[in-house]
Amino acid sequence: MDVIVFRVGINHYALNIENIQRIVQAVELTSVPGSHRLIDGMMNYEKNVVKVFNFRKLIELPIYEEELQKDFIAIKNGHEAYVADLENSVFHDAAFLRSTSPYTCSLGKWLATFNSHDDDISKLLKHLVLHHRNFHNISANILEIHKNNKEEAIALYKKEIKNAITTVLGDINTLIQERKTVANSLQKLVIYENNGSQFAIKVDAIEDIVNVNEKKIIYSSDNIGETELLGILDIKGVLVNIIKSVKLPTKGDKYGN
Repeated sequence: MDVIVFRVGINHYALNIENIQRIVQAVELTSVPGSHRLIDGMMNYEKNVVKVFNFRKLIELPIYEEELQKDFIAIKNGHEAYVADLENSVFHDAAFLRSTSPYTCSLGKWLATFNSHDDDISKLLKHLVLHHRNFHNISANILEIHKNNKEEAIALYKKEIKNAITTVLGDINTLIQERKTVANSLQKLVIYENNGSQFAIKVDAIEDIVNVNEKKIIYSSDNIGETELLGILDIKGVLVNIIKSVKLPTKGDKYGN
């Protein structure tokens, strides 16, 4: 059968493509008062109103916005520590053990993989990429000058580093504030239909569309709430949970209110 493989956290799952109508970008949702805790809200899809089922909540992971906030705070703290190490190196001749490349730090790696459909976030990202690269280039220049002229390196540090890192940290703070929009730019909605019931499943990323041999599935009777698992299959070296069917959760089950 043909399946769509998706990721939620570090876990991989697959759905039969026959049950999937479309994959769309995550969007701002309308809340549904009194709904099941796994339902994020509802949205319009092809003139219909569909509920959005958050798969992260099903497997008891933090919501994506919270995870992004932790990641951005760690990135911010990492750059503040970078500046402290740079200052120690320039002023006190300590060895500088960090890479000056803007592409190898945690922020550089994240920027290389992220694209946004939101115009404001896209504009922010362009600004951040430019000034993050500038910050690392200034750092590299200061360290190079320091090899031959400590006083000149100190003067350049005092003149340029504070403004450069302040701009970068300001953009990171904006990402933290706009983490919900950033999350929507990353996550996907799988429009799913089961026995006439249509709803959306929010996942972190779509990994692949593949044809699998059902005979190779290691069958299991385990379920997650009302989500019925068929078993586990090795797909290109990754263990994937094959989902037999997904139902909208109902109040009163062990995953509900």
